[in-house]
Amino acid sequence: MSFRRPVQLGVMLIALVVSVSMALAQEQGQQGPTKQPMGNGMSNEQMQMMHQQMVRGSQTSDTTTPTMPGQDAFGAIQEIVRMLEADPNTDWSKVNLEALRQHLIDMNEVTLKAEAVAKPVDGGIEVTVTGAGRTAQAIQRMAPAHAHEIEQSHLNGWSAKTKPLPDGVVLTVTSSDPQQVQRIRGLGFIGVMVSGSHHQMHHLAMAKGEFVHLQ
Repeated sequence: MSFRRPVQLGVMLIALVVSVSMALAQEQGQQGPTKQPMGNGMSNEQMQMMHQQMVRGSQTSDTTTPTMPGQDAFGAIQEIVRMLEADPNTDWSKVNLEALRQHLIDMNEVTLKAEAVAKPVDGGIEVTVTGAGRTAQAIQRMAPAHAHEIEQSHLNGWSAKTKPLPDGVVLTVTSSDPQQVQRIRGLGFIGVMVSGSHHQMHHLAMAKGEFVHLQ
């Protein structure tokens, strides 16, 4: 009995989903996408919402294997490992996952622990980014490297530079485009730091032993 009941419930759920889908298709073919009540007193919109909820329920009710890694950095490294394992050309003698782990620690320090004080300057912003201990070191590794990447890629037509401080850096990001100036100021420090699509590829290159952040 314990086996038959879940099977019966599953069959009933599938039948209900199919029935609702057919009713939706028939009603839309006759009336178009309107909100007129159907024979059961429910509008198309209500039926569609119920259908979507049932489909979502059927998709999530059968989750038997966890998918979340439980920690962001762990998940990022796990993704890279899967890519390395799937690539037959991976040179395992050069793989350096510890370098990637240290970089992810830097990312955590800069994102969550750095003090960032921004002020508007002509054409953009100037941000004093500081921290103590490992946070300061992480800032001094990441901010200049990202500024260099902005300059090299001409990201959004921005210009970026850094000036070292004993406990961090001063990051200046500017543009000659008035719209980009407003964008830069709206993004602020962390928005500028996450801009661009090079981060993920750098992580892969770092894991392969092909890339090291500028010092």
